[in-house]
Amino acid sequence: MKIKSQKDFFSGLMFLVVGIAFAWGATTYNVGTGARMGPGYFPLVLGVLLAGIGAFTIFEAMVVETEDGEPIGKFAWRPLGFIIGSNIVFGILLGGLPKIGIPSFGLIIAIYALVFIAAQAGDEFNWKEVIVLATILAIGSYLAFIVLLKLQFPVWPSFIVG
Repeated sequence: MKIKSQKDFFSGLMFLVVGIAFAWGATTYNVGTGARMGPGYFPLVLGVLLAGIGAFTIFEAMVVETEDGEPIGKFAWRPLGFIIGSNIVFGILLGGLPKIGIPSFGLIIAIYALVFIAAQAGDEFNWKEVIVLATILAIGSYLAFIVLLKLQFPVWPSFIVG
């Protein structure tokens, strides 16, 4: 059987592998029943659904004709680097690295850094849009995590707050 859409085939394969990994990993936890769900119930169901979507997408990529076979293009290293880098910087700024002397900068600074670095991954960069997005995300995160969920992690830089 011939692959008729490379993009769909490999995205389906990715979904299938991740879904199987989640479902397999969930079996190490108590799954429980539908009425009394354990900690492994949600990851198991999510993994099975993801694997099902992947299997369907792979099947569709083998059956449905496409005009040019939808080949996979070049790997986008630059956007990948900015997105992964922004998450690493977020983690470092949120908690700091005391062993090497980097203090905690808190949630607000970490979110602004995350948004500004991740925005570099796109083809266009508009300062005004990025500032508005970062501000909305910072306010929403503060309200959701600090005010509503009452999570205990630094909001402002530790060298300012103390």
